[in-house]
Amino acid sequence: MTGLPFGPGALAVMGAYILSLLLIGAYAYSRQKEKSLSDFYLAGRDMGLVVLFLTLYTTQYSGNTLFGFSGAAYREGLRFLVCIHFMTAIIAAYLLFAPRLYRISRKQKFITPGDFIYYRFRSHALRIIVTLLMVYALCNFTLAQLKTLGIAFEGLSQGRVPLWVGVAGLTVIMLIYESLGGMRGVAWTDVMQGGILMVGFMVLLALALTQIGDLPSAIAKLADNPATNFKTLQPTAQGARTWLSFILMVGLGAAIYPQAIQRLYAARNVRTLKKSLAVMAFMPLVTAAIVVTVGVIMAAHRPGLDGLALSAGQTAVPSETVLAVLCLEVMQSSELGYWLVVIIFSAIIAAVMSTADSAMLSVSSMVTQDLYGQYIRPGASQEHLTRVGKWTTWALMAPIAGFAIWYDGTLIQLLKLKFELLIQCAPAFYLGVHFRRLNANAVITGVVAGLAVTLGLSWSDWLGFSAQSYEKVWGFHAGVVGLAVNLAVCFAGMLWDSKKRRARSV
Repeated sequence: MTGLPFGPGALAVMGAYILSLLLIGAYAYSRQKEKSLSDFYLAGRDMGLVVLFLTLYTTQYSGNTLFGFSGAAYREGLRFLVCIHFMTAIIAAYLLFAPRLYRISRKQKFITPGDFIYYRFRSHALRIIVTLLMVYALCNFTLAQLKTLGIAFEGLSQGRVPLWVGVAGLTVIMLIYESLGGMRGVAWTDVMQGGILMVGFMVLLALALTQIGDLPSAIAKLADNPATNFKTLQPTAQGARTWLSFILMVGLGAAIYPQAIQRLYAARNVRTLKKSLAVMAFMPLVTAAIVVTVGVIMAAHRPGLDGLALSAGQTAVPSETVLAVLCLEVMQSSELGYWLVVIIFSAIIAAVMSTADSAMLSVSSMVTQDLYGQYIRPGASQEHLTRVGKWTTWALMAPIAGFAIWYDGTLIQLLKLKFELLIQCAPAFYLGVHFRRLNANAVITGVVAGLAVTLGLSWSDWLGFSAQSYEKVWGFHAGVVGLAVNLAVCFAGMLWDSKKRRARSV
């Protein structure tokens, strides 16, 4: 995002926005009812409809939605409409297990996903495996968000604020309001950030349609240009399987994000939870659909961004900067355009911060509750665990922020294995809430088998199979293939258990 000519006024707006986050965190601290993990990490299990919906919304839609989805649509055209399907699939996946899990969590007072795993399977080993996989996924996710924050603020200040200052400064801001208010502070800041994000999406669509061109003319222009291969966008059989793979991987994986599960725990009642999910089902149409539209319009009217240089000495602009190109044109058009882009940039910052703070809070809760509280200091008081949780967040974020500053690769490389590893935890939740005969041994064996297949396929080049890439098998991602093996093991375990029970009854 370098090259956007933001002035003191825009910096002042962002400064006021950041100050408001700290004030919300301080107010949330004043409203805490007790020094307990339930109050700190789940906001006292009393989250109402509006707050629950907006915190789910800002958790699900991050800066990657704006940057990554628009860039993918620029490269792939209407094929990337799959993002609407897999974002909708997340809500369908919630409904497979969330209401039942919520009811159990209210009775058993769960704090983390690991609490459910131990309650359901009575296995310390499985609890540790699931916790470590989820911590890895969230650390990976947080790292990507912090990297995006640093890049965004470097662009906002035209390089006057280096990337490392943006990463370190905004990390400290998040840590302060999160340590003060916990889930309550994060959720309340999400309300403001969610509103900004929704407005930002609408402004983005309006700018693309008024400043660049409309969608029908963009599609017609792409169809008339042989270089775009637009006619090949009709799905092949393998392309359809890849769509299905995306839907399964993202839909099943995102619904078991630890921060998402903890928001389910925090709902005031099951009716509030169901209403929030019902509204969330419509959000892909006003979020993912918008960025796909913007990407397609820019592909038609501003082609060749991947090979475009901004100025002498700068690197080539990748398609992920399609929003930066659009914003630069709009800012240079008028004073109104300048301030509209400030709104969009505020939405970007809001999207990234709201996702990163949720991930940080969940990592802290799992390390504190599932590892420290269970195996290092069992029997410790709630006040002690809450204090340890706060310090854990700071201790974990220091190396993550440092790596975000040092890391020079792309966000796509960084996030490559996140979903593929996370979905190996899916059977424990989706099957665990419904099938009583699913036991810990079957789940552990399934997770290990799924991970072995996923990592083996993903690292096939490293293992010497350089002649062919096995990251997709018959169009399906390695993680989905691993999940299929994982599920087969779990179902086989249930059948074997049923066979043993029948044999004993005879």
